[in-house]
Amino acid sequence: MTFAPLEGVRILDLTTVVVGPVTTWRLAQYGAEIIKVESPGGDLMRGLGGPSPTGQHSGAYLHLNRGKRNICLDLKNPASREIMNRLVQTSDVIIANIRPDALERLGLDAATVRDMYPDKIHCLISGYGTDGPYAGLPTYDSVVQGATGMAGLAYARDGAPAYVPMLICDHVVGEIAAGTIMAALMERRASGAGRSIEIPMFETMASFVLQEHLAQASFDPPVGPPGDLRLLSPHNKPVQTADGWISFTINTDPQVRAFLAAVGREDLLDDPRFSSVAARATHVAAWFEVRGAPLTHKTTDAWLRIFRKADIAVMPCHTLESLQADPHLNAVGLVQWEQHPAEGKSAALRSTIRVDGTYPSNRSFAQPRGYETRAILDDLGFKDEETETLIASGAAHAAPGAQSK
Repeated sequence: MTFAPLEGVRILDLTTVVVGPVTTWRLAQYGAEIIKVESPGGDLMRGLGGPSPTGQHSGAYLHLNRGKRNICLDLKNPASREIMNRLVQTSDVIIANIRPDALERLGLDAATVRDMYPDKIHCLISGYGTDGPYAGLPTYDSVVQGATGMAGLAYARDGAPAYVPMLICDHVVGEIAAGTIMAALMERRASGAGRSIEIPMFETMASFVLQEHLAQASFDPPVGPPGDLRLLSPHNKPVQTADGWISFTINTDPQVRAFLAAVGREDLLDDPRFSSVAARATHVAAWFEVRGAPLTHKTTDAWLRIFRKADIAVMPCHTLESLQADPHLNAVGLVQWEQHPAEGKSAALRSTIRVDGTYPSNRSFAQPRGYETRAILDDLGFKDEETETLIASGAAHAAPGAQSK
């Protein structure tokens, strides 16, 4: 049986770039109908995510926008207002990552929507929320990484701040937003009432940083400086081998003893600094210098065999190129291929969630801008002549060769 717990739920997607599309991509995987409203200029990620054969669907855009029906509207055109009214009226959830003041000007803010429709679930994903001195400021993932201290963790470890080279804040906040929306949908089934949800990226990611790194400063008075000293050790990095790099972690006392024996450091087996979890926590700097030492006298494959035999968690440290050739990912078919109507043969990442032994459907390809404009207007009750008038006025746009009904 197909895993689609959100089947029958319609979600109006007023999001762009990454954090919002991550949210609605996840909800689409669970069976929700996603109607993505895109401006005539298009979602920035169509080009920002890198080149593609047509220049209209970057790889990132394709992966983040699967399973969504695309309608292209010019919300600045007054003639589009009735379309939006019907979309809001027929949707269960409205999700936006538009800046709050712009959302309010469009009449699509939570207060306006829920005043008319108290049963709607409205979710705003913002940089800094709607309260506090940063409210309304623009942001992107890298700015959030800097503001939350994430980049500063690299400074504490390496002497220079650095960004995680992927949009990690967008992905994390998007998944949290999806989970919160599902919780609100469950509540609505029982109560019939909607909710106004607000998820600020800054507070969300700052909380993640502080959960781990407030550490010794979690007490009054503090028992030490903030920061997980293990994670901040300059030796807490992948370890070089004769022909590459490996990543491993050793936490328990048996793992530590097995590691020391495997790397030829039997002289440290009885060292009281490393004899227990508590002792290693006290002597973090010395311990991580031992476990972070290069292992260049054997190859990566040799170390993988040795450490796995000792039941140590270890994997090769992949590059982007070698990750695509990983035997496990290939065996489980994470990357699949499909024919996109505009870009031709393109990769499709299947769901990573397995339910009753099967994976949820990949759903449809990421659609060209305005691909279902006519079909969605038909669903909303617009007559053919009304649809053509709306398109002629510029309030709505339909892609050439787009799906009609």
